[in-house]
Amino acid sequence: MDLGISGLASGFDWRTLVDQLVDTERLPQKRLRFEQGSLREQNNSYDSIFTQLSVLKNRVNELKSPDLFNSRTATVADAKMATASAGVGAVVGNFAFNFTQLATVSKQIGAEGAGKPLNASNDVSGLVLSNAGFAVNVTAGAFTVNGKQITVATSDTLKQVFDKVGTATGGTVTGSYNATTDKISFTSSSGQIVLGSTADSSNFLQVAKLNNNGGTTVTSDASLGSVKLAAALSSSNLDTPITDGGAGAGKFKINGAEISFSSSDGVATVLKRINDSSAGVTASYDSLNDRFVLANKGTGDLGMALEDVTGNFLSATKLSAGAIERGKDVLYTVNGGGQLRSHSNTITEASSGLVGLSVTALTEGGSTTVSVGGDTAKIRSAITDFIVEYNKSQSLIDAETASSTDAKGKVTAGTLASEGDAESISSSLRGLVYSKASGLDGVINHLDKLGIVSNGNDNTIKLSDGSKLDSVLANNLNDLAELFTDQTNGIAKKLGDYLEKTIGDEGTLLKKQANLTKQASDIDQQVADLERVVQSSRSRLIDSFVSMETAQASIKQQTQFLSQRLGFSAS
Repeated sequence: MDLGISGLASGFDWRTLVDQLVDTERLPQKRLRFEQGSLREQNNSYDSIFTQLSVLKNRVNELKSPDLFNSRTATVADAKMATASAGVGAVVGNFAFNFTQLATVSKQIGAEGAGKPLNASNDVSGLVLSNAGFAVNVTAGAFTVNGKQITVATSDTLKQVFDKVGTATGGTVTGSYNATTDKISFTSSSGQIVLGSTADSSNFLQVAKLNNNGGTTVTSDASLGSVKLAAALSSSNLDTPITDGGAGAGKFKINGAEISFSSSDGVATVLKRINDSSAGVTASYDSLNDRFVLANKGTGDLGMALEDVTGNFLSATKLSAGAIERGKDVLYTVNGGGQLRSHSNTITEASSGLVGLSVTALTEGGSTTVSVGGDTAKIRSAITDFIVEYNKSQSLIDAETASSTDAKGKVTAGTLASEGDAESISSSLRGLVYSKASGLDGVINHLDKLGIVSNGNDNTIKLSDGSKLDSVLANNLNDLAELFTDQTNGIAKKLGDYLEKTIGDEGTLLKKQANLTKQASDIDQQVADLERVVQSSRSRLIDSFVSMETAQASIKQQTQFLSQRLGFSAS
């Protein structure tokens, strides 16, 4: 509103009159804004209905899918013997499994002696513990021989350790190293040798693999020279020097998968690289037997292909010089038939011939029965879920279209009370659900055959007799499937088609909402056009009154002038 003071000349407050006339002229705009609000409320209501119908459509899609009625459950009589699962359309029946052998993995067992011996000769006077090629570093501290504690430092040589043992035991126990067997021996000249105590603080006995008490001679359980996994390949104590081809671009293949390496890579790093590759094996180092091992990740009597491409990783680790330890296939019978086999302990259709059934054997020599049947609990849940969402849809439409009268007789109409489209959706849904599915082969042709009936006082339905539904699930599953999924007359098929026409990408409800949105948007333009007329009228009124004020002011000035000239005093 323009700021200004009116009536200075005329004494008439014409601005108030102009404002009142403008407000009156804006009444059509107010009616349009009210109409616009109603249109938007209707659109919001239809949006709520659209959302609920989308949920209903999802439930309907489940019911019209043959996969639902072909869903299966698999039950194992003895869960300690096996586990089982059944896919859609799996063969139905009881199947007695007997597992005579479980599947195991094939392994490539590398040759022993992958690591260098601790020393090239029996003389270990120059072999310092901290530099020795033990699998685990020796820790400083004390260990016990025949009740006597021997204290060692990592700077000691192995010969000094032997001397300390002799001194502590009064010369009755002597230590020695055999370079040929790569083992340490303690020999007693008087009685049995007893090693270790709970007070030991050094791990020397464990690192030296001296464990077998009770004799006059105790010798390492296995060779002691070992590969250092944390060290670079070039300094990892491998018995065969490693080469990567001289350019740090070594390569080898396992089962066709190419793995790269450099002599500066850590041993553990390359093993991890193998494990992470597509070779399908797990690589490890057996420090007890000083050998590398490749194990197939999958079970079964399967071989392994090894090839050094550039460099000699496989030969240096003595994997290629090793031997394959063949894995086993699972051996089993079904219903007393002939022996069957599978690479995997998980037996599938490819091995058993039982369509859609997967059984995992757990116990060798075990027997159990696997029962496969329709997943009636899943089907029942799908039907009851449909009832819930159908009722929500009808209740929502009822709430949006209903009118109510209070105690004083005042009528309150729902947002869509006058909207025939909403009523049409409700009526169509009701008709499709209540109608008989004609032309079906089975005896189940109406929802009431499942114990599903109308609530009687509104458009909702209910499962009034669950035993009817359970009986049909148990005895007439094919007829039940036909009732919902038949491509011509199935209830779910017809409902799905109707909902697609209603809320699909080209659905009538979307078109209805688009039309309401356009109507509401058009009102903005209509109001803008009307407001321009109002502002034009207001400007004309103001201009007229201003002209009047100007004229009156001029007349007053002329009157005052004449009065002064004629000698009259202004009154």
